[in-house]
This record gives sequence, structure tokens and C-alpha cells, in this order.
Amino acid sequence: MRTTTGLPDWDTVLAVVAHPDDESFGLGAILSTLAAAGARVHVLCLTRGEASTLHGARGEEIEGDLSVIRERELRAAADALGARGVTLLDLPDGGLTALGADAIDDAVEREIEAVRPDGLVAFDSTGISGHPDHVAATAAAVRAGERHDLGVLAWVLPDAICATLAGEGYAGFLGRPADEIDLALTVDRAAQLAAVECHPSQAVPGSVLWRRLELQGDTEHLRWLRRP
Repeated sequence: MRTTTGLPDWDTVLAVVAHPDDESFGLGAILSTLAAAGARVHVLCLTRGEASTLHGARGEEIEGDLSVIRERELRAAADALGARGVTLLDLPDGGLTALGADAIDDAVEREIEAVRPDGLVAFDSTGISGHPDHVAATAAAVRAGERHDLGVLAWVLPDAICATLAGEGYAGFLGRPADEIDLALTVDRAAQLAAVECHPSQAVPGSVLWRRLELQGDTEHLRWLRRP
């Protein structure tokens, strides 16, 4: 494992994610660490997460327009993480791959022109869970990095954590071997956990999220998809 303990010294960071809650469930501790270090963190979320369902994290009934509810959750979570801004788009949840690269690239390009980031943060190119929307969002971030000569830093899971989850019945996570991990970051998860609480329609008790966070402990793992 080629690791350091520090994040890049970026003044402005753009996180590119597919769904409301990706910024918290996946990137939360990374984004809050960047924000705490003084970076201006912005979140671009490509879809409103309308293809999901209203779970009710504490068993209560949740009523209303799901896209409106998830926007409210996203903005509250971004505040909890210390993000400076959120742009929420209306691209089709579950349909980013079918939409095609050009439409996604145009959306990311507009955000880069507005934010002028020094670097990008995204999920691993595997999508972590293999979700096609995650894969499409990250691919768009990498293409943007190529166009603008920006580093793209990806959140990854080590193979060992994915193997443990699979052994406990949580199959489907796609990890990386140690020699493909570039950075191991010690994190304080307080802000991430506060952000997760802002997504009551999705953070259900018994979800694999909680077991994954337990296994990750106070460490996040990252790899460069495009070095700065």
C-alpha cells in the first residue's frame, strides 16, 4: 500500500456524486476532513434520487415528494459536512448510463466553470457497489480532470473489508488490493455521522452502511484516478 496520511492541499474541491446521500454515506468523512482543513468544498449531485423509496429510518411514516425530500436531506447533510455549496441536477436516477457521456459532461463542465476547483473527489471507478450511476458519475469526473488537468481522488474500500462484508451476507462491494491504494487517511467521523442523520429516508437501521463504517473505523482509503 503506497500511503501517506495527508490530503492534497486544495483550496477548492468539487465532489461529483450520483445521488443524494452519496456525499455522506460514501464521501462524508473525506469531505468533512477537507472542509475542516480549510478547503472550500462543493458538491455536485447529478440526480435527485427519485428512483429510491421512502424507508423511514426510525420507522416513522415519511410522506411527500421524494425528490423534494431528498433535496432537503442533501442540503442539510452538506451543511453538516461543512460544504460551501450544493448543486443538485435533474438527470435521471438509474439512467445516467443510458443518458450518455455528453449530457453528463456538459453538466460537470458547467459546475467546474462556476466553482473553479483545484481537484475533484468521487467514488472509485468501480462505483464501490457497482451501481451504474456511481460508475457514470466517476467516469465524468475523470473526463473533467483530463480536460482541465485536475487531480481526481477516489474513495475506495480495501479488499479485506469487502471480503468481511461478503462473508456476513453483504455481497456486491468492490474493493481494491493494498497495492492499488494510495492514501490512508485518519478521520473523525462525527461530521459524517451527523450528515447521515440528515438522510432519514435512506439511513435505515440494520443497513450495511453501519457495518461498513464499523469496519472502516477511523480510516478512509483513497486512490488517484488522475494524479494532479
